[in-house]
Amino acid sequence: MIVKGTDIEIIDYLYSAENEVREVVKVTDRYPDLTVEDAYELQKQLIERKMSNGAKRAGVKLGLTSKAKQNMMGVNEAIYGYLLSNMLAFEWEQLDSKQLIHPKAEPEIAFLMAEDLQGTDITAEDVLKAVQYVAPAIEIIDSRYLNFHFTLVDVVADNCSSSRFIVGSKWVKPEQLDLAKIGMVMSKNGEVATVGSGAAVLGHPAEAVAWAVNKLGQRQEGLKKGDIVLTGALSEAVAFTEGDSFVAQFDGLGSVSFTCK
Repeated sequence: MIVKGTDIEIIDYLYSAENEVREVVKVTDRYPDLTVEDAYELQKQLIERKMSNGAKRAGVKLGLTSKAKQNMMGVNEAIYGYLLSNMLAFEWEQLDSKQLIHPKAEPEIAFLMAEDLQGTDITAEDVLKAVQYVAPAIEIIDSRYLNFHFTLVDVVADNCSSSRFIVGSKWVKPEQLDLAKIGMVMSKNGEVATVGSGAAVLGHPAEAVAWAVNKLGQRQEGLKKGDIVLTGALSEAVAFTEGDSFVAQFDGLGSVSFTCK
């Protein structure tokens, strides 16, 4: 349980770190007794702070959707955070390195929700029925924590390191693809940086989204019609800096790209 007043202090701390584009030591250094449930409550308050200052809900993102990442963090489930309107970036506009701390690019499959979806016993089949389109995407993660070092509690509280996301222009009906078998190649400055497939995301991206819906359902929340859902990284994240360019190519989904100035 978060001590009254502590939550506001932590939200101020994380909010200012992002706004001022500076690294901070992780929250658990000062508050080692915080739980994951505390972290989700802090995340909710952080998102409410951002929305009170003009940002609008754009969707939900998943993290730690590969077993390898979960093992690395010593956990047995994924995590979720929120996407906001001011995180949306575009292929035709360069990212500004001065607005980022130590960014990394993650290739993902994005879902566009055709209807609301909420509950605690949602299946992957339920998810696919509620999805209107899927598209190629790249998420830019940019943890505010010093040297990208944090615990599970820290990363959840910090909205799972969310910073920006770019969605490609090709939108496909989910039933036209075998999402688990989609192959992906991401290149950095013209050279292959990483490869992956849809199966890297808990076996199937829709399985990851079903997990998220059920987790959100425990907090009486869910996905909304029009939400973009980033279903989880198909490979490891790749660091970048000014002057770098990326292209992620997906079987059957086309490509998505960005450059950083």
